Amino acid sequence: MAYKITSPCRIYSLIIASLLFYQVSKAQSDFSKAGTWLKDNVNELGGRAVLVILKDGKIVYNQAENEMSRRQKMIGKFIAKRQGKDPDDVLQDFTSVTKERIASCSKWLSAALIMTFIDEGKLSLEDTVGKYLPVMTANGKGNIKIWQCLSHLTGIKAGTIRESTESMKNIQSMDEAIELIAKLPMEGEPGKTFHYSSAGLQVAAAVIEKISGKDFETLFAERIAGPCGMTHTDFGHGKVAMPAGSGWSTAEDYIKFLNMILNEGKINGKQVVSKKSIIEMQKNRVSKDAVIASSPAEAGNWGYGFGEWVMDDAVGDKRSNGVTSPGLFGSFPWVDNQLKYAGFLFTFYIKSKGRNERYMELKKIVDEAITTH
Repeated sequence: MAYKITSPCRIYSLIIASLLFYQVSKAQSDFSKAGTWLKDNVNELGGRAVLVILKDGKIVYNQAENEMSRRQKMIGKFIAKRQGKDPDDVLQDFTSVTKERIASCSKWLSAALIMTFIDEGKLSLEDTVGKYLPVMTANGKGNIKIWQCLSHLTGIKAGTIRESTESMKNIQSMDEAIELIAKLPMEGEPGKTFHYSSAGLQVAAAVIEKISGKDFETLFAERIAGPCGMTHTDFGHGKVAMPAGSGWSTAEDYIKFLNMILNEGKINGKQVVSKKSIIEMQKNRVSKDAVIASSPAEAGNWGYGFGEWVMDDAVGDKRSNGVTSPGLFGSFPWVDNQLKYAGFLFTFYIKSKGRNERYMELKKIVDEAITTH
């Protein structure tokens, strides 16, 4: 019988290849608990959900689960018909390239856009809105500062996000939108009264439109979407953009934005937002003595920075380890500065009960997967 002798180099190569295969397999299996969680919770998440995880500039996990109940499909068909849409199109399975409304996930995008004007020195966080919008001064609100607009600390008694969306339906211009906000009553002192709404970001958006002479949608495309490679993200292309909630995106597009945030404002070799501004965005601006006039239940006891919630007890000048900007329709984007990764749970449903607990449960599972990677 003849025996084939394998050289030591060949044996060494086989061992290395086996170890590499094991490491890749292990890295993939690290996210098995996240996959199980997604499957177990998909019904509570509206029947369709996508989870994308990014680490070291690469997507390391991308999974979709689609299991709509009969009731969810019936409701979906009813809404589609009422809106004049094809039910089959509306009820298609979600993938990482499905484009859907992201509601308040839009706030993070908008705040980043406004910070580019801060970086260029065209705007200051301490600027008052009356400097650019006389109608605010005429209605006793000209002293509100830009940073307060970015942190829901304007003191304006605005309606809920849904009410604001409804009131904006017939608005024909940004000037008209600001006139509507200017006439709203005040409920507290600017900087010391937190009311989660669309008012502040709408005012800030009007300011950068005045400065630039361009509409908000164009500014976003030029300054954020373009540099980040977000080819399927916009603000609805309506007559007036709603910076706080009219965004549309995909899981793969939004994770590119999160990659930029995680990488201190840099992506594709370009500094989109300065590192200083990224850090400023991630500081809690809601002081312990602030009056909480309105805050969504799913935010729990989180604080708030610029366009994003801070997920730990960071106060004062301390930067948060974890930041997020979840939306009305359940999508949950987050960045973990300590573990150096980003995640995005992409969904579409209204029921908000138990969201905060689910968000924290999912993040804990992914945190563990990342640390054992």
